[in-house]
Amino acid sequence: MRPVFLAVIAWLCAAAAAAHAGPRMEVQGTEFVVTFDDGRTLRSRDLVGAVLDVRFAGRPMQLRVAAVEADPQDRSNTVWLHTLETRGPDGDWRNFCAAGPDGRRQGFPLAGGPDGVELSCTAGAIAKCVRFGYRRWTDAADGLSLAPLHAACVRMVRADYGGAGRSWTRDGMHIDVYDDRGVQRPDNDPADVFEAGWGPDGAVCVHHARVGENVTLAELETFYPGVRGRTGAICTEEFARAHGAVIFNRSRP
Repeated sequence: MRPVFLAVIAWLCAAAAAAHAGPRMEVQGTEFVVTFDDGRTLRSRDLVGAVLDVRFAGRPMQLRVAAVEADPQDRSNTVWLHTLETRGPDGDWRNFCAAGPDGRRQGFPLAGGPDGVELSCTAGAIAKCVRFGYRRWTDAADGLSLAPLHAACVRMVRADYGGAGRSWTRDGMHIDVYDDRGVQRPDNDPADVFEAGWGPDGAVCVHHARVGENVTLAELETFYPGVRGRTGAICTEEFARAHGAVIFNRSRP
């Protein structure tokens, strides 16, 4: 994941030469949207081959949109996977994203980062949760925002029990995520056991640590006052729901 994608300065492609003034860029959903003063609008799919001059972590860099495709696992048809490239030391273009569990090396922009926009790779928690269906810019079927569920999902994927930005998981761990809003339903694999209930600020209770070698329940209670007295057998799905959880997960004990 490349979470902080700083201000877009310009984009360079043949279409820009025909514009009377500099184009304006914004992000809608998971797409770049470029609008010209004459009213023309180009979306990510129209920008394949374009090169963006950007600042990332305070340093200028060029980012090329090499390809764009619809996410095959997205039923809403609103998630677009971008193959993004940067120039290496030798001047060759190379993929911006590392491979995720499905082998994809893609990403997409999202509005709302510290500088207005962030870029997330599919290997990272932010993009994973969007692809799970927690599209933070939209509402669930009941009309309530999915943004809190997306935030809780990011904590869950990272096993950030205390909401302090520290991950207690490791790559490749199996998790079964579900919620009460109809976005994800549990697989109910008998090998899985309820792990935790999650809110936007971290776990509201923890039944077992996802990776016992990384942290124990006793250590979690020491590190995070918010889960003191809420670990182990007391942490059931019903207990978590009663204490504000919006996302739940099961994992292998």
